Amino acid sequence: MRETVNRHLGKLVAAVALATVGTAAVVAITLPGTAGADTPPSASGGTRPGQGADAVPPGVVEQAPAAGARGTGRDPLTDGEIRRAETIALNRQLLRTGENVGGGRGPQRLSADLADPEADEVDDPNAPRRADVTFYDYKSDTLVTKTVDLATGEVEHTSTRHGVQPPLSRAENAEAARLLIADPLGAGLKADYKDATGHELTSPDQLLINGAVYRATPGGQPAVLDKCGEHRCVRLFPKVENGPWIDARWLVIDLSARKVARLDRH
Repeated sequence: MRETVNRHLGKLVAAVALATVGTAAVVAITLPGTAGADTPPSASGGTRPGQGADAVPPGVVEQAPAAGARGTGRDPLTDGEIRRAETIALNRQLLRTGENVGGGRGPQRLSADLADPEADEVDDPNAPRRADVTFYDYKSDTLVTKTVDLATGEVEHTSTRHGVQPPLSRAENAEAARLLIADPLGAGLKADYKDATGHELTSPDQLLINGAVYRATPGGQPAVLDKCGEHRCVRLFPKVENGPWIDARWLVIDLSARKVARLDRH
């Protein structure tokens, strides 16, 4: 390990178990293995391939696509069902009032999953297929879930919750990395990246990124992070492509406030 690395963010690490403090107790976080992180992070941040993980683009409400290929029974949602459910769930009001992780129009898409059947439908092979479509509205720090009947195209139920922080989407991890790179506290990350590659780090696209939701505990972090949990906050585990992990565990990005802070190393 070159000595210059230790003068920067901390050190470059290669898939090691790290003990981190994110709640009142010490939580053990093990960085993902090198093999898994060398593949594009299609499921990074808790989303699965084919699910809506990207920021909502600006524009008008789209016409819901035709039903297309449909699954049966309890089969996972097809790509067509996911697109249809997301489009139906994103109504005009939500698009107009919501805000995504980058500050753009419309809430942040997180996931679309097959909804559980109603109690009286559990044994019915012809029970309606429904999708639970989840968004995070950064304007109000609200988790919005809409249940869509895939056959009728109707939204059957809408729930809104505060203080609920599901796994981060790929777009959110990328935005967190973008904020860190642009912040003075990201200087160590950039220096470590240059040590490892010989190149300047200017974009999240140069990294393979995993992230974990950070929640505040009383007196457990700088005051600027006290709202984490109410706000959507993330700790990043960046990796040089085909290279080592970079230790960024002491930095937290508040995506709601768009601020970066350093945790005390106790």
